[in-house]
Formats: sequence, structure tokens, C-alpha cells
Amino acid sequence: MSNADIQRLRPTAQWSDATAFNGIIHFVEVPESGKTFAEQTVALLAQAQRTLAAMNSDKSRVLMAMIYLPDLANRAEFNKIWQAWLPEGSAPSRACVKAELASPDDLLEIVFTAAARQG
Repeated sequence: MSNADIQRLRPTAQWSDATAFNGIIHFVEVPESGKTFAEQTVALLAQAQRTLAAMNSDKSRVLMAMIYLPDLANRAEFNKIWQAWLPEGSAPSRACVKAELASPDDLLEIVFTAAARQG
């Protein structure tokens, strides 16, 4: 049995930055920079755009987002930034949950599922 039909972006022994199978892309982003919630959110969404581009997709093709926030008081601010980031008419299915994250410095984490472009 071969895994040749599974695409992996920058795989390591512990994880891949993204994986794709049958045109569906899966990846997780945690902020690489920023101290405030807004800074981390903007940084994370920019990272997501780079990951999507590397996997032959873009933010208009996000199918599902699972948003993890340690503090739900940040939800309204997140929604404002999220809505400005998404192209009109392309909001994905999503859930937003309160969760303790691996690093106390991270103020959010998002799991993405997206469709790759055909061809």
C-alpha cells in the first residue's frame, strides 16, 4: 500500500505543515508572531494564506475552520478580523470553542480544511 496519493507540505517526524488527499487540504495554524490578540490573529491568517498558496488553494476555498480561543472574550474581535479577511460570499463552515492551548503565549489556533484548485 502506497501513500503516493497523499501530498505533504514540509513533513517532519512529528507533523506536516499541511496534508492533502483527493483535493482536500488539512492544516493547522498557530501564530508565529504578535503580542496582542489582533496582532496574532492577523499573523495567523497571513500564515494561512501562505499555506493555502503552497497547496494550490486560496482563502476563498476554505471549507471549514475550527477556531480555538483560550479566552472567549476575544471572539467579537476575532469575528471582525475574520470577516474582513474572507472574500465576500466565501465564509466556510466553522466552530469557535474555548480551549487551553499548548503554549500560554498563543491566543488562538485554527484548524483549516480547504479545497485545492483543480488542474
